[in-house]
Amino acid sequence: MNGLTVLPAVELLSMLKRGQVSVPELAQEHIRQIERLNPKLRALVDFDAERVREQARALENSSGPRGPLFGLPMTIKASIAAAGYRCEIGSLLNRGHIPRENATVVERLKQAGGLILGTTNCPEFLMAYETDNRLYGRTANPWDLERTAGGSSGGEAAAVAAGLSAGGLGSDSGGSVREPAHFTGICALKPTPGRIPGRGHLPACDGPFAILGAIGPMARTVRDVTLLFIALSGQDPLDPVSPPVSLRNESLDDLRRIPIGFFEDDGPVTPQTRQAVRDAARALDGMGFRVHPFRPQALEEARQLWWKFFVRGGAMLLDPLVRERQSELSPTFLDFLAIAHREPPLSSHELLSAWMDCDRVRRKMLAEMEKFPILLCPVCALPAFRHGERVWDVDGQRVDYLDAMRYTQWFNLLGAPAAVVPVGQSPEGLPIGVQIAGRPFEDERVLGIAAAIEASFGYTPPPLSAGMYSAVPGGTKPWCRR
Repeated sequence: MNGLTVLPAVELLSMLKRGQVSVPELAQEHIRQIERLNPKLRALVDFDAERVREQARALENSSGPRGPLFGLPMTIKASIAAAGYRCEIGSLLNRGHIPRENATVVERLKQAGGLILGTTNCPEFLMAYETDNRLYGRTANPWDLERTAGGSSGGEAAAVAAGLSAGGLGSDSGGSVREPAHFTGICALKPTPGRIPGRGHLPACDGPFAILGAIGPMARTVRDVTLLFIALSGQDPLDPVSPPVSLRNESLDDLRRIPIGFFEDDGPVTPQTRQAVRDAARALDGMGFRVHPFRPQALEEARQLWWKFFVRGGAMLLDPLVRERQSELSPTFLDFLAIAHREPPLSSHELLSAWMDCDRVRRKMLAEMEKFPILLCPVCALPAFRHGERVWDVDGQRVDYLDAMRYTQWFNLLGAPAAVVPVGQSPEGLPIGVQIAGRPFEDERVLGIAAAIEASFGYTPPPLSAGMYSAVPGGTKPWCRR
């Protein structure tokens, strides 16, 4: 059983199917890992070992058809409704909130046979790239406990990276599955909004957030993320932005014919970040892909519009909920409000103009991506930062908090799929991911090209995970022991 919990989800499912491990045995291994590491990481916020054991026994003894996720231990971000589990969105204002119904995606997870370990930590109202709140405290990065696992799906990323969970569900309106994946060395997909239904996410993905926001799978390998995407995607007839789009299957030869544009920066980035993008582009080129330097011209317009909707619009939506309760709010959320309140609330005219500009900029970006349907670029200007940091010196230049994350914000405004794959490392040994983005509804292409990159790089367990293990997925790296 040594090192079992850091294996790819697809391998764990294969072991379950072949009878090499039972559902209760696999669940117990994850329980041990959670009990050992969660006090250090604060990744899971609602976890009951006996409830997990009961689920495992019920699955093992069930006689019905076994779905594609049968027996797989998984976690869910505490902003996605899971009946009977705390879904408090990291806020004292929601302390003790337990949904009675599952989000669509959670219901599908259960129907596919997934075993729910619990829910994971997130920043208050999801408005931070660092997971810290007054309910459960800060989530630490398993690569360095003094650094953040990111946000807002930081608890989910830390759990998956450290082997507390085989995979799970996060959500992303500005990089919230991709930044944590980059910080912790795992893989993630922000899908086209609606391809994995968002009904049951809190706050609701309505209005402009229907374009910006998406529930996305997080796991240790692209193959795992792809498995989750296939199992959980499909139209939700009660979700107005969930489209009737069928799954697409393209061969490696098909993917090689797609031109890929790459750029290394859009402002200061660390040298290792720049090198990771170059290494990913070089790896694709070596596999016969058509890779060329290219930077879309509409990126800054997209970022400015994202700022209007997410930062200024988000503050306008949340201000009435927190009025008169400032003393109960977390520092990370107060930071967000302070940034948002530097500008006046959006006027009705400004909001309407921004909404019109959104489609104009999306058309402009899509026209540019006709030449290069796939874009390869950084995830962030830097690797995981220390808890509480909000400004950095990057390559001799000052980089502010939200500006460092601009690389993910663009694709939320576009409503486009974007995946993250671990590729490089910082001088401190921190993971560095690379982002692969595509056009709306072309999620499968993004995942296919992400898998091609991963073949040369991929997930390595953090030192915090004990025992002997092999780097995955290729097994090309040496065996390691802590």
